Amino acid sequence: MTDPRLAARTLRLAYGATPVIEGLDLAIEPGRFTALVGPNGCGKSTLLRALAGLHAPAAGQVVLDGASIARRSTRALAREIGLLAQSGSPAEGMTVEELVAQGRYPHRSVLGPWRARDQEAVEEALALTSLTDLRDALVDRLSGGQRQRAWIAMVLAQQSTILLLDEPTTYLDLAHQVEVLGLMERLVKDHGATVVAVLHDLSQAARHADTMVALKAGRIAAAGPPSEVVTPEVLRAAFNVEATVLTDPDTGTPLCLPRRTVPE
Repeated sequence: MTDPRLAARTLRLAYGATPVIEGLDLAIEPGRFTALVGPNGCGKSTLLRALAGLHAPAAGQVVLDGASIARRSTRALAREIGLLAQSGSPAEGMTVEELVAQGRYPHRSVLGPWRARDQEAVEEALALTSLTDLRDALVDRLSGGQRQRAWIAMVLAQQSTILLLDEPTTYLDLAHQVEVLGLMERLVKDHGATVVAVLHDLSQAARHADTMVALKAGRIAAAGPPSEVVTPEVLRAAFNVEATVLTDPDTGTPLCLPRRTVPE
C-alpha cells in the first residue's frame, strides 16, 4: 500500500458523552476511490467530518502528510481537503455559477481580485458536472438532482486533491447517480484525486470504488477491495442482513441481493 496522505489514528469521536467512533485506525490510500458503507448511525458521516477537520476528536488524531490537521488553519486545510456535506443550504438568490465560485475561497484573500485561474477552475467544475448551460439558473429553482450537482461542482472548483463526499448521489435519479459515480472514478484515474465517499448502495460502491470500508457501531467491520467486503459474512456482521452475493457480469465486482434481516 502507498503511504497514506490522510489517516485516522486511534480516533475517538463523540457528541458530548456519547461515543460515535471508538479507537479507529484508518489509512486512506492516495489516488484511490474509497467508499464508506455501513448501517445508519454507525458513524460514517461523523468520521467524514473529522477527516475534514470539522469534528474535533475526543482522543486520537487525524493526520495529513504525517502531521495532525489540528495544526493547520481552516483555509490551508481546505486547499488540501474538500468536503461535500450531506445537504447544502438552498443558496437562495444565488446562481449556479455564483455558488460554484464559492469553492475558490481557500485560494483567495479577502480583498484579492478574481483571477483567470479562478474562472478556469469554475469553468472546469461546471463542465465536469454538466452544468455549463445552467450557470445562470438560480440554485433554489433547480431540481434536487441539479442542485446536488451544483454543490458537487462547488467542491470541485476548490481543486483540493482529497475529496470527501457524504452521500453524493442523494436526490439523484439513476442516470445521474451513474454519472456522478463515473465522475468520481474519472477524477481518480485521470486527475490523480483521492476520493472518499459515503455510499448506501453496496453494489454501486463495489462497482465504482477501489476500496470499501464497512463500519458497524463506530468500528471497522471490514476493509479492503470490494470482493473482500461485500461478502455474506460481512453483510451479516455489519448490516444484520442475510444476502446472496453474485458477480457482476460486466465488471466482475460483487452484486448484493439482500434476502432478509437477522437478529443482532
